[in-house]
Amino acid sequence: MAHIVVLGAGLGGVPMALEARKHAGKTDTVTVISDSATFHFTPSNPWVAVDWRQPDQIKVELEPMLSRKKINFIHAAATGLRPHENAIDLANGETVTYDYLAICTGPELAFDEIEGLGPHGGFTQSICHVDHAAASKQVWDKFVADPGPIVVGAVQGASCFGPAYESAMIMETDLRRRKIRDKVPMTFVTSEPYIGHLGLDGVGDTKGMLESELRNRHIKWITSARVTKVEDGLMHVEQVAEDGTVAKTHELPFKYSMMLPPFRGIPALRGIEGLVNPRGFVIVDKSQRNPTFPNIYGIGVCIAIPPVGNYAVPVGVPKTGFMIESMVVAAARNMRAVMKGEAPRHEATWNAVCLADFGDGGVAFVAMPQIPPRNVNWAAEGKWVHMAKEAFESYFIGKIRSGTGEPFYEKAAFDMLGIHKVKPQTPAE
Repeated sequence: MAHIVVLGAGLGGVPMALEARKHAGKTDTVTVISDSATFHFTPSNPWVAVDWRQPDQIKVELEPMLSRKKINFIHAAATGLRPHENAIDLANGETVTYDYLAICTGPELAFDEIEGLGPHGGFTQSICHVDHAAASKQVWDKFVADPGPIVVGAVQGASCFGPAYESAMIMETDLRRRKIRDKVPMTFVTSEPYIGHLGLDGVGDTKGMLESELRNRHIKWITSARVTKVEDGLMHVEQVAEDGTVAKTHELPFKYSMMLPPFRGIPALRGIEGLVNPRGFVIVDKSQRNPTFPNIYGIGVCIAIPPVGNYAVPVGVPKTGFMIESMVVAAARNMRAVMKGEAPRHEATWNAVCLADFGDGGVAFVAMPQIPPRNVNWAAEGKWVHMAKEAFESYFIGKIRSGTGEPFYEKAAFDMLGIHKVKPQTPAE
């Protein structure tokens, strides 16, 4: 009898719990620990910020769904992890012990690393959490009644750039629909070395596609940007040359700003030697296991992945949805193998299938694997992407509500396309 604990209940945590339950034995127990009582579909947050979705439309209550699947749920934040003792301390005073732990917490949003950044005591908005997006919507309502300049993008240390592009394009689309686009100068500010880098050195022609999209929408851009300070209505930005020197400084006025913050590991994990890197991200091997504590697995945005390229301004690597699902499948299978006394032999493909919605169109890309060099490196654009993103939202939230991890027909469809979550094994394996 083993106790499997999943820490976190987002895009990685909920599928991990469902997959772990599927692979676990009848006498094994699965417990989810989360500081939120609800799952929310993070990719829809840019729509929430402009009132195209209501928060409740993208939320799922966790306890009823998990209970139906015979998974325990504890609604509490983790305050500390003691890996040598296989124990997690919680904010409610409880201590939970485990035999196997899957860390799926996502990141901590490090607004405090840049003066004036963020919605909590700062001057910029965020769409990284549904509550931030809902608060942004209130600010957006006031903004459209009295419009002015917009600054949008991702600061140094961010590791997910797609939502920044989505936010810029969706806001621009919303402004056109309101017939006030002509009153709003827009500037896209990003730590990427070039437009469309995405933390991945581009996928297909994302550089050309996204530059063209920004030009067509009359959105100026600043790349290799380091945000030094944000004041009320004014952003201070340094544009950094390849040698690390400051090539140009900008003072950008704004009436509305959404900037993705730096990411780091959550406080409960930071500083644990052998478990995390200096930023607090979980170190994993090709089996998704931590080398120092092999009964701990890491999935999703919380894991450490080296940056793609060595740039003067820090550019993190995104962990996209399909990539995270591939980690989930590999981790759950390896966990079961170890419980049976076998060696872990399943390796996630880290393939990426992404839909970036621009309000009235979008860009889709397939990167196999997500980290270059790749076997498949494809990107396309069109109005169909917006419709596909809406359909995927409905499908994925439906899966979570029903407590379904990976339906057989979903796996079959991706297999036919040659897009797999786990690498094929050799006959010896």
